[in-house]
Parts: sequence; structure tokens; C-alpha cells
Amino acid sequence: MVSSSHEAMHQLFREDPGVFARTFRRLGLDFDDPSSVTVLPTDLTELKPLERRVDTLLRFDNPDGSSYLLAVEAQGKPDAAKPSSWAYYLAHLYAKYDVPPVLLVVCNDIRTARWAETPFIIGPRQLKALTLRTLVLGPHNVPVVTDAAEATADIPLATLSAIVHARSVKVDAILQALASALHKQPDEDALPYIEFIESGLGSVPAAVEIWRKLMAMDISMYQGETAQRLRAEGRVEDRIAVILEALDERGIELTDEDRRRVTTCTDYDTLLVWSRRTYTASSAAEVFTDE
Repeated sequence: MVSSSHEAMHQLFREDPGVFARTFRRLGLDFDDPSSVTVLPTDLTELKPLERRVDTLLRFDNPDGSSYLLAVEAQGKPDAAKPSSWAYYLAHLYAKYDVPPVLLVVCNDIRTARWAETPFIIGPRQLKALTLRTLVLGPHNVPVVTDAAEATADIPLATLSAIVHARSVKVDAILQALASALHKQPDEDALPYIEFIESGLGSVPAAVEIWRKLMAMDISMYQGETAQRLRAEGRVEDRIAVILEALDERGIELTDEDRRRVTTCTDYDTLLVWSRRTYTASSAAEVFTDE
């Protein structure tokens, strides 16, 4: 089961893909700010009954005409089975899109980060058939953002800093800077990050408690009618997008009436039922059939 902290670590890159290039420029790798970014389907499943999904998949198109794919994985601990899965992801993505892929692994402990950034050799001792290399963000290289002005200037980077350094003694200062930065933002801009941060800190209860206390200082700012409406609308819109993307990926065609039925539905529970059916349905009728 995917944890909330796992989810937050890669959702941040969907909210602001530019944080990838900005962060690695600070680490000495010259990634340009892209001219556009496209969120791609994360399902890498083949026709045979083998399902593999990356956490987030983005296509970056650069001003010079070049492109690359960025697959983002959150990793909580070393896992001997992961290198083969990651090699599959990269090979499959390159074959499917004919665009060079990059794998980014995000970790919130140094031991896992050091493991993930070690080159993995695939092949017998006589031949290194493949060498798998990843980019890694973890406590050893993500900046510690404790200045409110710096957090305000780049809230996604400050959010990444909080999640990655959740176990650090500096997490209190990081979260205070973030709280100050978010207090200055409109509800609709602040709310996604408030949720990212709390879920991203989920594996570190002490950090969650600090964050909740900081939010409680001005909780009315995030609990008003506008905030609640935006949260509800956002969940419905996300679920509609999941349904349409899943059906498109599986080649299931929708009539105009079916599509209207999905896009105009405002009941989250109904949308959740439909989205679960998209994984096994062979036709639109099977998705929308009555219970």
C-alpha cells in the first residue's frame, strides 16, 4: 500500500515540475528550465499480466528542441528488487517514447539515498550488460531551507526540503519558514502544499505534530468555506482526470454521452467506483453499469 509520505514526495513534481531543474542546478548539474512540461500516463503495464507503474512521469521539452522523460520514484528503504524494476522502467520508456529517460529517486533518509545513488550493474561477472544510474534527492544534497524569504521565493523547493529533512533537528525551523511563506499565499495556492507537507511528513510523527501546531495558529485561514470548497472540487477534478486517462490508456472509447457523464459528475464516491472499474472493464458499459 502506498503511504501518504510516499505519495507526497512525488506529487510535488507534478505540482511544480520546475523544482527538478532548479534543485539540480544548485547541485551542479546543468538542467535548463523547460519550455513546457507534459504529464504522461504512469502505467507501464505490458499486454501480458504484469503491471508496473512509476510514481510520476513527466516529459520535459527544452528551448533548444531536445527532450527527456523524468520518472520520479519515492523510496523509503533499500530494496534489492528495485534495480531490476528501475532498469525495466527506463528501457520500456525509451522504447515507447523514443525519448531519453531519467530516473529520479527521492529519499528521506541518508542510508537509502546513498544506496539509491550507487550504480547498479546488471549482467554476469564477465559482462556489464547494463549500468543503471539514478539521480537521487535526499538529506545529503537537498538544501535546508530555514529562511522565510527563501521559502516564499520557492515554496516547492522549501516543501521538498521539509519532506526530505523530516528527521533532521532543523525540521522545526524549516516548517516555520514554510508556514510563514504559505500564510502569504491565497487559499487556492496554499492548500495543495499544506496537504503535501502533512502527508509527506507522515512517517515522522514528531514533524507532523510540529506542522499541525503551526497550522493551528491560524487554522481559520485554511478552514473557511472557500478552502473547503476548493479542497472538494480538487478531489473531484483529480478523480475525473484519472478515469479519462485510464480509459484512454486502455483503448476504451467513450461516447459523447459517456464522457459528459464523467465530466459533469460531482459525487466523489461515484467517481471512485468508476475509477476502480477502469482497471478491469473491457468496455465503457462495464464501467458505468449499475451495482
